Amino acid sequence: MNFKDIHIGNLIEQKVSESGIETIRIENFLKIDEEEIAKMYAAKSMDAEVLLKWSKLLEYDFFRIYSQHLILYSPSSRKVRNADKSEVPIFRKSIYTKEMIDFILELVASGKKTKIQIIEEYRIPKTTLYKWIIKYKSHEETH
Repeated sequence: MNFKDIHIGNLIEQKVSESGIETIRIENFLKIDEEEIAKMYAAKSMDAEVLLKWSKLLEYDFFRIYSQHLILYSPSSRKVRNADKSEVPIFRKSIYTKEMIDFILELVASGKKTKIQIIEEYRIPKTTLYKWIIKYKSHEETH
């Protein structure tokens, strides 16, 4: 999965294909026709409300793809400005999913990227990366 260049329409089409969901069900759920579905599959991005409907229909969190992009590619913020005054929820950026950790560790294990490249390109703290390597290496050896 390329989290840097997201084409949400392609991902939705892939998930529809994997799930085997009927086109008529999609049309009824989204209240659109087959032509509109094809346009959505071709769309690099789409409205959040529409994406939420796709997420519900396919039982898959497409928004998480964008969250992973933020984790990997947005600059880290040293402090959250006016966090106490904000009514908008504040999320910790440094939450990594198991899929994300597996992706990073596979890059290291396969030699596609060095540890230094991972640290610099994905802004993962050195100690975090080394903890993952130790934790998941010992986990693999026990299975």
